[in-house]
Amino acid sequence: MENIPIRHIQQIPKEPNLSGSFSIRDIHELLEEKDMVQELHRHDFYYILVLKKGSGFHEIDFKQFEVRNNTIFLMRPGQVHQLTLKVGSTGYLLQFKTDFFNSQNKLAQELLRKVSHINFCNLDGDGFNKLETILSYILKEYGEKQEGYQEVIKSNLSIFFIELVRHRQNMKIASKENNPYSQQQLEKFLDLLEANITNNKQVSQYADMLNISTYQLNAITKTSLNKTPSELINEHIVLESKRQLLATSNQVNQIADYLGYDDISYFIRFFKKHTEFSPEAFRNNFK
Repeated sequence: MENIPIRHIQQIPKEPNLSGSFSIRDIHELLEEKDMVQELHRHDFYYILVLKKGSGFHEIDFKQFEVRNNTIFLMRPGQVHQLTLKVGSTGYLLQFKTDFFNSQNKLAQELLRKVSHINFCNLDGDGFNKLETILSYILKEYGEKQEGYQEVIKSNLSIFFIELVRHRQNMKIASKENNPYSQQQLEKFLDLLEANITNNKQVSQYADMLNISTYQLNAITKTSLNKTPSELINEHIVLESKRQLLATSNQVNQIADYLGYDDISYFIRFFKKHTEFSPEAFRNNFK
């Protein structure tokens, strides 16, 4: 069975301490006076595209965004995307493995979990300038590599993420979204779905992983997203199905088996119910 193309952080021999774990690039230098065009693929690392000036389009898990000035795109490992970034765009591209930042402490883990569900963020000029100052300092430390530079980078990443979390909180208008416990449990549930959807499809299984009751999980998702846990599980099954259909040439029966369905006809009915297309029709219409 063919896998969705997975990209890795480039190994850089002259940077043995960070090689394969973290990188930051200047977008202007990265483009080299030509457009960047990336076909559908996924990463095994976090991918943050920060654009002071930009044009093009960016599709993340089949949701299309316009690339424009003062925007940030943040992708979790496993998400699929395709990107067209036009020449003349400026900003930064950050890439890092989970263990580079996440192993620091519990605060770092919490920050990363909070921001990892923000795929797109558009800021005003002042908000963006604050983040740009942080990133320019990270780029400087990354280039100079003075003593303790890795810790300086991690600390500044924490500040960067705190600013993103603050921006998200300031954008919320419904008080029901501001329950910290519910938001934390919801984000954990979404992380678990991403990691376990091929094997676990029952609400009770995820409630057990979260050490809460199915009633509590249902209350959290209904209050936060106005969706039941079952609806979110089904959405993730459909999402992974779309990833496999559009980013690989695998047969439908192979995809059904990968997703844990012994009965291919059941999988086809399930997919058509939620998308109005059969898997083959979806592939033919959208690939």
